[in-house]
Amino acid sequence: MDTFGYNACVQEWADALFRFACKCTGNREEAQDIVQNCFAILWEKRNQVTIEKAKAFLFQLAYRKSVDHFRRIQKVRTGEAFPDQVVADTMPSTDLKRILNQALDLLDEKDRALVLLRDYEGYNYEEIAQITGLSASQVKVYLFRARKVLKEYLVSVKSVL
Repeated sequence: MDTFGYNACVQEWADALFRFACKCTGNREEAQDIVQNCFAILWEKRNQVTIEKAKAFLFQLAYRKSVDHFRRIQKVRTGEAFPDQVVADTMPSTDLKRILNQALDLLDEKDRALVLLRDYEGYNYEEIAQITGLSASQVKVYLFRARKVLKEYLVSVKSVL
């Protein structure tokens, strides 16, 4: 990949990659570090990664680094899920966003990433499979189960409101 192609990748995918990492990690600074690290790795492997595969490569890296971050904080914390820090840092605070974030917090890191990739970033099943290393069928099954958990939580919260 030449310098021009690399610059185009940064301009085209940096925002989406940051949003994804931010939602996965729950921390803006960690997300910025992940994005910067992903692009640095892409640059180092520019002779091995074609421009057509660069997007999937970047999101796969961000996914893995977000999972690593989640595992690190889970070791430090005792049973505490992701904080609502992303909502406070990146979006106006509303009850609906708080409730949606709480629902996402119920999911494990893999299911959360799949939901974010599909419903937040708009990737299709094949792209998600390529990013996560799962098959498209596995992606569909995991998403179905994750959405079921989200639906059950949201219905219970809705009845309380």
